[in-house]
Amino acid sequence: MSAARKLLYPFSLLYGGVMLLRNKLYDRGIFSSEEYELPVIAVGNLSVGGTGKTPMVEHLITLLAEDYRVATLSRGYKRSSSGFRLVTGKESAAEVGDEPLQFKTKFPKVMVAVDEVRTHGIGQLLNQAQPPEVIILDDAFQHRKVKAGFYILLTPYNDLYSDDLVLPAGNLREPKSGARRADVVVVTKCPPSLEEQEKKKIADRLKINAGQDLYFSSISYSDKVMGIDTTLNLDELKVKSFVLVTGIANPAPLVKHLKDRGLSFEHKAFPDHHNFTAAQIKELQKEELLLTTEKDFMRLKNELPGPGLFYLPITTEFLGDRKKFENSINSFVRKF
Repeated sequence: MSAARKLLYPFSLLYGGVMLLRNKLYDRGIFSSEEYELPVIAVGNLSVGGTGKTPMVEHLITLLAEDYRVATLSRGYKRSSSGFRLVTGKESAAEVGDEPLQFKTKFPKVMVAVDEVRTHGIGQLLNQAQPPEVIILDDAFQHRKVKAGFYILLTPYNDLYSDDLVLPAGNLREPKSGARRADVVVVTKCPPSLEEQEKKKIADRLKINAGQDLYFSSISYSDKVMGIDTTLNLDELKVKSFVLVTGIANPAPLVKHLKDRGLSFEHKAFPDHHNFTAAQIKELQKEELLLTTEKDFMRLKNELPGPGLFYLPITTEFLGDRKKFENSINSFVRKF
């Protein structure tokens, strides 16, 4: 443990104790949780930072949207608005949040909503003329006022919750014992060549319970980069000068992927969910070609509407057992 963590460790014990007490009060019914008569799936994590929630939500939408009326409900992190709002796709990311705008842009027929109070948001969704048949809660593992019917807990391969501490000495939002609430645990951002022996070691480190299923996934990067009206093959960037712009928690996997593809670029890194200032936009406008993530593209496309802005799409790729995971989701939804 580093010297800084040692200094913060007493505060982590205090914060962790408060969160443990909170969880026990919910578990014993002293604090009440709302349950619903339709399938509610919660996607979340124990730690702060990027664990791959957005591509997981998109994977669930792709799986379910053909057969059910699906809605997503997010807080709308760092949005300028408040309360319940249905996303139309015409808003700016600043108004509704980058992830909800991304969901609506990619899946226009899916109902996408934001509300910092999830119980209120679900009530508003159910009051729509055509209410959803399935609700996916984005980043709601700690939102215990809602009792989802199915919990998906994500933890990144290089930063397992089992190896971390509670805030502020570590990055966990609650003690690792909270993982017991999960129906499934998915280790995300794994190397595609992950071997079975290492999977077993990770399962032991995570202390997966008998009633839980463990899955492993990696990031699958597209071979094409997308602009507003233009598509390029990724390899075309080998002969172009471009700047990579990221406002995500951990851009290292993306940077590594691009370098492994033989691309050379300048990287301008900003904090997660960064709202770009006018001065920063002015600087970016000087660049002829910009590559960014899909979430950052949602924030930048109205500010940099020219032909030089592109993003690299990603998807979740399961390392075996994809059918088992999808069958568990479908089985849960069919119960209703």
